[in-house]
Amino acid sequence: MNARAMLVHHTRYRYDRPVHLGPQTIRLHPLPGCATMIAHGLEISPAPSTQAWCHDPFGNRVARVTFDGRVTHFDITVALTTDQTPTTPRPLAVAPTARIWTARSVDDSPSLIAYRQSALTDATTPRLDALVADWRARLPCPTADLLMDLTRAIAAGITYRIRTEAGVWSPEETLRHGAGSCRDTAWLLIAILRRLGFAARFVSGYLFQPERCAPEQLGCELHAWAQVHVPGAGWVGLDTTSGLRAAQGHVPLAAAPRPQQAAPVSGLLDQCEATFEATMQTTVLPAPAACGPLRSSLSS
Repeated sequence: MNARAMLVHHTRYRYDRPVHLGPQTIRLHPLPGCATMIAHGLEISPAPSTQAWCHDPFGNRVARVTFDGRVTHFDITVALTTDQTPTTPRPLAVAPTARIWTARSVDDSPSLIAYRQSALTDATTPRLDALVADWRARLPCPTADLLMDLTRAIAAGITYRIRTEAGVWSPEETLRHGAGSCRDTAWLLIAILRRLGFAARFVSGYLFQPERCAPEQLGCELHAWAQVHVPGAGWVGLDTTSGLRAAQGHVPLAAAPRPQQAAPVSGLLDQCEATFEATMQTTVLPAPAACGPLRSSLSS
């Protein structure tokens, strides 16, 4: 059964006085090649002095906007139509030479260097060191099994926690707390994968899924997960909240070596008191034959 859904995502910033906004980068467009995207539109208030679509160094499609005068608010509205038709995940098409992962396996492609570099900030990482040693001791083993077992282990061993404060915990902090947000556990998985020789990157995006209290309705929220580069299969999404591979409900907006490089919105502004609010409304659309063709707007 075909299932199309439209998301209207409002992001609102309010400032306690007129402020100068530096150049702002908006990463709220699905990654190039995203198979589930049908249409996308972006509106900004107040109207920016300049607005340009481009690709950042990691291949993300981003909007860069500037404002000449002072502003008291900064509103971003995204209208995104996606195809949420359920699909059956296919087995990973791992290259024959990489089907068994060993302690010496490393994908040394120059384009993946940034995704294999350690980004740890802790002076010591005894918990992470011990965890990596446990998984390294399992090698050699089938690559696909290793990736899914590791993802499931983090989902089962780290309690999911909603954190409203900004920032991402280091892998050592997440292990110390035994809990973390989706972005914390994704970053933990990335740290382990890189130590095991994989290239891995942080992904921010939308997650469409049935509402808990009303399964017949579709909801959406900002989410974070990891992608690992598997020789032969390319980038594969792994969700440490569910312990599963990313599926059609995962709509990636930005992928980068570090979490801050994939933030939905980033930029400078004057010192001030700012408030933030975000709302999302999802509507399931009629079948394609009834609603007619849909076209992408603004961001094509």
